[in-house]
Formats: sequence, C-alpha cells, structure tokens
Amino acid sequence: AEKKQSVDVVDLTEADLMEGDVTVAVEATTVNYKDGLAVTGKAPVVRRWPLVPGIDFAGTVTDSSHADWRKG
Repeated sequence: AEKKQSVDVVDLTEADLMEGDVTVAVEATTVNYKDGLAVTGKAPVVRRWPLVPGIDFAGTVTDSSHADWRKG
C-alpha cells in the first residue's frame, strides 16, 4: 500500500510556543528542495514527525525571551 502524505497550514498561538522561543513578523519565506522531498515522500529526509517545512525565512523579531535574540 502506498503511504499518503498530507500538508496543512496551521496558525499557532503564543500558548503553543515553548519557553525561550522568539516571535518573528515573517516578511518572506520559502519551501526548499529538501522540504519538497519530505512532503512528497520521495526521499527519507524526515527524522521525526510532524515535519514543519518552510523554516527558512526573513523577518523582524517582535518578542523574545531568549538571550541571543532581542526585539527589532
């Protein structure tokens, strides 16, 4: 039997974030080649599920409790 993949776009709330996470106003993002392989099942690139593709992005930090990242 063929494995079926599904892709969903979901919104997260502040309550979904782990301690130390950084909130970013994303201005641009992409789905790269490896993401494409993962969501189509064409190559064994996923180490654990659920996979969150499209983690490459550019934007501005709007909130942070992490020492390495500050607002702005």
